[in-house]
Amino acid sequence: MARKLEGKIALVTGATGGIGLATAKRFAAEGAHVYITGRRQAELDAAVAAIGEIGTVTGVRVDSSKLDQLDALYDQIRGEKGRLDVLFANAGGGSMVPLGDITEAHYHDTFDRNVKGTLFTVQKALPLLSRGASVILAGSTVTIEGTAAFSVYSASKAAIRNFARSWILDLKDRGIRVNTISPGATKTPGLVELAGPDATQQQGLLDYLASRIPMGRVGDPNEIAAAALFLASDDASFVNGAELFVDGGQAQV
Repeated sequence: MARKLEGKIALVTGATGGIGLATAKRFAAEGAHVYITGRRQAELDAAVAAIGEIGTVTGVRVDSSKLDQLDALYDQIRGEKGRLDVLFANAGGGSMVPLGDITEAHYHDTFDRNVKGTLFTVQKALPLLSRGASVILAGSTVTIEGTAAFSVYSASKAAIRNFARSWILDLKDRGIRVNTISPGATKTPGLVELAGPDATQQQGLLDYLASRIPMGRVGDPNEIAAAALFLASDDASFVNGAELFVDGGQAQV
């Protein structure tokens, strides 16, 4: 059976763990040469080693909110491969802070990582993106449901969702597809760490989230990666500007 991304050049930002790492592994297994980024060298090296057991990978240390680092990343891809066929702008994150405690620093940190980082990750990739390339943005179920103490993060993900709607118009002459993938609660380091370092509290958070999901459990990063592969591949050739929820029904009821 032919591999779905055979010969493609892909970039997954924020791919040292969780959904990003699972997706990079899946892309590599399907034949892509995968570039991955991360902010911490030790974690980046570990991810490169793990993906390298499956396929071809190049790791580049990048903070996606730093424009000079994005420039250096794309200069490297241009010099080594000359093009980019798949871009998953996955890097980002956030923390839970109730309305009364939000600070300017918290706001800037969240919007720099999620909104600024996503905007310029895609913008600076434009000269490299091949005709018909697939761009995937990292959304969240918070785009359509409220979450206590998570308003800044939720607003940042709503902005990302609307990027996709507008960018497909900006890029229509090049046939570049832009879609948003919105996971529900998924067992990743970023999720469990919201509960703090205590293992019991972390499990309590997972159990609570599972109770709110019609399928009765939280997601696995590999399940999100499978959906990202669909959006990256020609299987989704007529899917454009969409928000694909991979949430076990969490935000659909």
